[in-house]
Amino acid sequence: MNELNTDTNNLPQDAADTAAEPRAAENPAQQNGPPSGRLSPALKKELMHIIIYVSIGLVILFGVMFLLMAIFPEMKESPDFAYWKILLGGFGGGGVAVFNFFLMGLTVQKVASDTNQDRARNRMKLSYTYRYLMQIAWIVIAILVPCFNYVAGIVPLLFPSLGIKLASIIFKKY
Repeated sequence: MNELNTDTNNLPQDAADTAAEPRAAENPAQQNGPPSGRLSPALKKELMHIIIYVSIGLVILFGVMFLLMAIFPEMKESPDFAYWKILLGGFGGGGVAVFNFFLMGLTVQKVASDTNQDRARNRMKLSYTYRYLMQIAWIVIAILVPCFNYVAGIVPLLFPSLGIKLASIIFKKY
């Protein structure tokens, strides 16, 4: 009478997922990825590549913006092109870009170790939606909050994709 019902078929989906997780953790054969809370070596390696791509992109972005300000001195008179606003926007956008890739990598790592394909697909879709909303929120913040230069805040979001494509061309990675 006081026995726990271990049948998860009658539970809502979230409760069934939660109930199934301890059993999956008890069975080491079902764990394909690293233990929970650890980054896989592949994710660490790719995250380092993304940090390098974003850093290189930021150096180029800052160089181009500061060069334009030297060529066109009237840009310096605009409060939107203060040096600190450009730096703050660039570092903010670069941080969002790296964080977005990090979250994507964590999701892929988690999905790769999930045996339920429907749950894995839904987890991937939900992650994509949240990461996309995070980037849109950053774009809105970069445009509306006056302490950021919006160009320097938005352009770094393109650096991970651009870096991956350029690296595959230069280093012949397919």
